[in-house]
Amino acid sequence: MHGFNSGYYKMKSENEQTQNVYLDVTEEKIDVYTGIKNQPENKQLISISINNTDSHIIQPVLFKKQSLDVDVTSVLLKYRPSVSGLPAQLNTDLNMALYVGWRHDYYFVTRRKDPLNRNYTKINTRGYDIGFFTGPGTTMISPFTTRNQRSDEYSGMILQAGFAGFFESHIASFGMAVGYDYLLNSDRNIWIYHHKPWIGFIVGIALN
Repeated sequence: MHGFNSGYYKMKSENEQTQNVYLDVTEEKIDVYTGIKNQPENKQLISISINNTDSHIIQPVLFKKQSLDVDVTSVLLKYRPSVSGLPAQLNTDLNMALYVGWRHDYYFVTRRKDPLNRNYTKINTRGYDIGFFTGPGTTMISPFTTRNQRSDEYSGMILQAGFAGFFESHIASFGMAVGYDYLLNSDRNIWIYHHKPWIGFIVGIALN
């Protein structure tokens, strides 16, 4: 989970330039300090109450940060384009991969009013990242995928690799991937998808 935690951010508010800040985030409030060269100063810029509904209304504030993202991922659907006149395929074979990318998180902090006309703090989060993945998986080897050069069927072991882009939620990541599969036996020479790219729908669970 990539939560809204204490650390260094960039802050942007209305009519103000972006500046480096350090946030001390607790369940009750967000204290914002000036940050210079990754060293927070004692000068507090603002304090944003989270639970106090009677707190004064603040201008909308955007906090953003960049970080390394390490996920365990799986490509749920792989679309393989048509090869040599054979129909395209949509595969759901078992696979897993380790993903490493560069993540961008955005936290929008605003003050709203509830039905009783009391103020409260609302924090909306958005995020995305782009990186690469690699890991093991399986694929069906059959007469279809070998142009009838193999008469039986079996699940072959593959090594997959490629690039992916994710949209982030608090727990899971969802996105699109482009990759290749390398069949780990000699049938790769007759496999119609050898050296052929695929497009897939990928999900990930954060490790860091």
